[in-house]
Amino acid sequence: MNARQKRFCDEYLIDCNAKQAAIRAGYSPKTAYSIGNENLNKPELKAYIEEQLEKIHDEKTADAQEVLEYLTAVMRGQHTEQVLKLVGEGVQIITNIDVAAKERIKAAELIGKRYGLFKDNLDVGGAIPVVISGGDLLED
Repeated sequence: MNARQKRFCDEYLIDCNAKQAAIRAGYSPKTAYSIGNENLNKPELKAYIEEQLEKIHDEKTADAQEVLEYLTAVMRGQHTEQVLKLVGEGVQIITNIDVAAKERIKAAELIGKRYGLFKDNLDVGGAIPVVISGGDLLED
């Protein structure tokens, strides 16, 4: 991959527009459309773009473990929230307070749902025999 192709890939990651990325990377506006599509089909460039997209996704997206850790911290009262507090004559300051009990209960409920702790339906499995009586009254 040469420097212009790398720049194309980096520009493509901004808005996913191949033609504009090619122009910003220094390709001719007349051929930018075809060069952009051609670059997107090159395996080396495609792999680089996919790798960069994966990095962006990993950095900005919370995974299941992170969500569960946050909910657990809220449920246990280890998390605080900022609120405005009136200190007099129309002046307010920002202060940290413990999370409200209803928020802690909601966090516990979400964790409980994740682990299937609250099941209302009963599993009444098993074989139930079916007995038909009065066989002599049935017609063939």
